[in-house]
Amino acid sequence: MKPVIVVHGGAGRIFKEREEGSRAGVVRAALRGYSVLKQGGSAVDAVEEAVRSMEDDPHFNAGCGSVLNEKGEVEMDAIIMDGKNLDSGAVSAVKCIANPIKLARLVMEKTKHMLLTDHGAHLFAQAMGIPEIPGEKLITERSRERWKKNLEPDSNPEEFQKDLGTVGAVAIDSEGNVACATSTGGLSNKLIGRVGDTACIGSGGYADNHSGATSTTGHGESIMKVVLARLILYHMEQGMSPEVAADTALDYMKTRVGGLGGVIVVNKAGEWAARFSTKQMSWATVKDDNLHYGIYAGEKHVKSVDEALASEREGF
Repeated sequence: MKPVIVVHGGAGRIFKEREEGSRAGVVRAALRGYSVLKQGGSAVDAVEEAVRSMEDDPHFNAGCGSVLNEKGEVEMDAIIMDGKNLDSGAVSAVKCIANPIKLARLVMEKTKHMLLTDHGAHLFAQAMGIPEIPGEKLITERSRERWKKNLEPDSNPEEFQKDLGTVGAVAIDSEGNVACATSTGGLSNKLIGRVGDTACIGSGGYADNHSGATSTTGHGESIMKVVLARLILYHMEQGMSPEVAADTALDYMKTRVGGLGGVIVVNKAGEWAARFSTKQMSWATVKDDNLHYGIYAGEKHVKSVDEALASEREGF
């Protein structure tokens, strides 16, 4: 099996001044994940590496760069899933750690549970030796400004939700195993303790070797109502291609509950799709040593991996 990785940097509206950074961020993440696969690494290793790269990139709403809750704090959710045995690990409402996806993987591998939240997740992180960092280290100027704007009496938080940036990755490795990973800071000015779709298995992501893997982004409550990730895999199990399955599920979410979003998908044959019903979604994929990436509907740039790595070294 030829390895494939697909990543997204969130669906919504990406403001002009952030387009270049978002493109560069998903390209870097896809190249890092692909490098793991090329060296014989597992799909789980690859998706974790790709998502970690985006958690460390302030252009995205995950890790450093996460939006703030109503109290002005960062609370993050993440999930990872192994399609080989349907093992999954997730964390929700976690604070003061740089890479929630790493903690989610530890939940999957070191506990009998699938989801740890808030204080319990914090205690587990300590037990696992995950370094704690000051909450302020995760807060960017942009997130703070947005939080303040949303506190104004005449503000419209909905308007600001459009420029989000949940991150995710799906992959298939040379053994034919699939995996998914998703990480987010959630909704700006959300209630304390709000958990969205990301940490919920079947909503924020799902991976099953029998069909494929998907990671979602968009309006979390809508995604949860239709269990979007699992719905896409169901459509693929009925014989749809990744692209048709993604479009069908996104259309259903839009007509049934009025929700917009985006998804990345890979099936068990290594066919992939990156689809969205929002204005934009930053995405990138590597297959057959070729990198594809874009932000707008219909936009697809193609480069060889060697060419992409050379421009990455020169600063994209």
